[in-house]
Amino acid sequence: MTPVNNEGIKQRLQAIRTRIDAAALSCGRNPDHIRLVAVSKTKPAQDIREAFAAGADIFGENYIQESIEKHELLRDLNLSFHFIGHLQSNKAKFAVKIFDLIHSVDSLKLARELDRQAEKINKIQNILVQVNISMEQSKSGVSEQEASDLVRDIGCLEHLSVKGLMTLPPFYNEPEKVKPYFKALRKLSDHIRGLDIPSVRMDELSMGMTGDFEAAIHEGSTLVRIGTALFGDRS
Repeated sequence: MTPVNNEGIKQRLQAIRTRIDAAALSCGRNPDHIRLVAVSKTKPAQDIREAFAAGADIFGENYIQESIEKHELLRDLNLSFHFIGHLQSNKAKFAVKIFDLIHSVDSLKLARELDRQAEKINKIQNILVQVNISMEQSKSGVSEQEASDLVRDIGCLEHLSVKGLMTLPPFYNEPEKVKPYFKALRKLSDHIRGLDIPSVRMDELSMGMTGDFEAAIHEGSTLVRIGTALFGDRS
């Protein structure tokens, strides 16, 4: 893989931030309340260094082994890794050592294993619960109907802290068609917040990617996961 040149990353990052700011202001939100997760999966560590130098500080990864290697190579940087892919329980021991936030917790089995592994290293692991709003069989996530109960159960685990929800909506060429799914996740977040579950906060909504992040911002996203618009197409 050929790294994207530094000037390209700087320009792309600036353009993305301009669009994030414009989307936030257009719906009366504070742009500072929306954070960019630079999706760096399959990209070399050098690209991450260049993006970090350009101002990105949160990087999203999907694969544990790749993340371990990058974490070692980039230990000198004060950056934050988020896990945004499907996580298997047998990888939990690695995930808790690397990631500040895990976006994709979708079962009590996985949550319990993360809790067990986090306890071993005396860590409170921040997580999001992934919700399959569209109920697509190809996507992971708990159903909208089961999400509240799962969050309540996870709230009993001492070494996990639920910070919010994440979803992957269906792909459409028209972002407006995705808005109902983002709106549904926001309403679910509001519902769970109203339950006042101890140790559970609904501060974060991880939704929106390169093709639809502006629509997600309009519906309340606080974490937009952007890869292609920043790093270019993946090999």
